[in-house]
Amino acid sequence: MVQDTYNRPLQDLRISVTDRCNFRCGYCMPAEIFGEAYQFLPNKQLLSFEEITRVAKIMVGLGVRKLRLTGGEPLIRQEIEKLVAMLAEIDQVDDFALTTNAYFLPQKAQALADAGLKRVTVSLDSLDDDIFRAMNGNKAGVEPVLKGLKAAEKAGLTPIKINAVVKRGVNDHTLVDMARFCKDNGYILRFIEFMDVGTRNGWSMEHVVPAQEIIEQIDAVMPLERTKQNYFGEVAYRYQYRDGGGELGVIASVTKPFCGSCTRLRLSPEGQLYTCLFAKKGTDLREPLRAGASDDELKDFITGMWSKRTDRYSEQRTEASANDDDRIEMYYIGG
Repeated sequence: MVQDTYNRPLQDLRISVTDRCNFRCGYCMPAEIFGEAYQFLPNKQLLSFEEITRVAKIMVGLGVRKLRLTGGEPLIRQEIEKLVAMLAEIDQVDDFALTTNAYFLPQKAQALADAGLKRVTVSLDSLDDDIFRAMNGNKAGVEPVLKGLKAAEKAGLTPIKINAVVKRGVNDHTLVDMARFCKDNGYILRFIEFMDVGTRNGWSMEHVVPAQEIIEQIDAVMPLERTKQNYFGEVAYRYQYRDGGGELGVIASVTKPFCGSCTRLRLSPEGQLYTCLFAKKGTDLREPLRAGASDDELKDFITGMWSKRTDRYSEQRTEASANDDDRIEMYYIGG
């Protein structure tokens, strides 16, 4: 098992397959910045499916047991199901999932399941159409996402998780409706505190709804009780409904940082490795990949990088650090 300077093991690889997305969510890709003229990565710079699969195999050999495909919107990557099929053949992976806005799931869900994907996590910040449109840059209403959820269910990509970013004054008054919807439909809901990822989402602490406040709001209507973690490094504080009707969780990176148990490594679309969602720079893996490095050399390269890891951003966050202007963007590296 590979460990960093704080004895955190490498267990989770998040693979961003594209920096492009069809939505323009304000906390990730605000429309006023990411307009029609914005220059995304050219396709020739992206890692090939073969390169991604090779890296994933090496990572599994180092202890990774969870693979997550992200973006941008990963379903924009052409023939993504081919990559899924290649990754699904890797032994010793306990959890293989994809995070999506679900817009393209009606066309893709069955092919993804047939290729070997196990489950999906869907981003849905509100069931109110006007609020949802306001949060995604008016790119889609709720209905296409609901159709995507049904397609995922039909294809067996379950259990389905729902991620909802909570922003004060925007969607914080709709949380009970979201919780009830997920409870009634058997989805696992994860409320996420609005985070200062990147530099372009206008983050301020006044926009953050603390996890404790979220739980109190739901508990007042649908009583909850805290439950234990599923595994070391799980980022959500988990709760179950006292009537036995499922669970929800809160991801509290701002008010209750979990850096001490972070086991995640992120691979960018063009082959940069990042040891923190709030990192300022990555480590280039594409160059040695394409320069002929052997698997053992790449293994030593990754081990050396992880063993030097010292990231504790959320534990050290200040108002000043939250406004640094050189951190990576969420659309580029995923959540």
